Amino acid sequence: MAFTAKDVAALREKTGCGMMDCKKALTETDGNMEAAIDFLREKGLAAASKKAGRIAAEGLVAAYNDSKVGVLVEVNAETDFVAKNADFQAFVADVAATVAEQNPADLDALMAQTISGGSASVEETLRDKILTIGENMKVRRFARAEGAVSTYIHGGGRIGVMVQFAGADSVAGSDAFKEMAIDVAMHIAAFSPTYLAKEDVPAEILDKEKKILMEQVINEGKPENVAEKIVMGKIGKYYSENCLIEQAFAKDDKISVGKFVAGMAKEMGADFSIQSFVRYEKGEGLEKRVDNFADEVASMMK
Repeated sequence: MAFTAKDVAALREKTGCGMMDCKKALTETDGNMEAAIDFLREKGLAAASKKAGRIAAEGLVAAYNDSKVGVLVEVNAETDFVAKNADFQAFVADVAATVAEQNPADLDALMAQTISGGSASVEETLRDKILTIGENMKVRRFARAEGAVSTYIHGGGRIGVMVQFAGADSVAGSDAFKEMAIDVAMHIAAFSPTYLAKEDVPAEILDKEKKILMEQVINEGKPENVAEKIVMGKIGKYYSENCLIEQAFAKDDKISVGKFVAGMAKEMGADFSIQSFVRYEKGEGLEKRVDNFADEVASMMK
């Protein structure tokens, strides 16, 4: 019996097992859905799939940087305790190395790749870690950049930053450049900019901000023609708070990050600038598990 990509997705939805495992199960059972479910259970994958529904919002953000390629990756687990597990940390490092070496197009492609230094896929290795460590885990996201790249990890993997510079190839190996790049990465970790430059703010976001500010100013009793000028001034503040190169530099708030980088480029006799950045904070946007000790004890006594 033939099966389609939709069948693989349906089996994945029903079992919580990985895409490659589901494809293999359907192949082995000639596309029979129920037989494929039994196949996965028989292979011991059910234990991992049972954990798949549990909230995993802890974990680690890790970086890889070999002076040619930079990688940032977030892998989640259920508890901070597991994040400190050496086996888990080694797995996260191997995932980052896999991204660097294989340059996967997306998360599904990454999960199908053979993990760095191993013989199994990232997905199969992850499943094994779930079974041996006993918690749900998930490779959540990754970013990869080539060229002059700086990476920084803060708080033991709580926050990770990767900064890519344009036009810096000739000086990227110098101590001065590396120090400057880390200063920028640390600034990003601390001040969490949303965009690189003014031009990167989406028009709909800017229009919404202007509308809100206009209503605020008019509600304060200002006439509309005056309000427009006030709003433009406030938009300038919005840029300075949300755009990296407009933000006041952490080490010298008398200059912007953009001016700091431009000044350092001139000092080094180069013409480089920040091309892009990525900032990951562990578990941001994810539902957090809330443990109620009293309820847990009560449930155990029933």
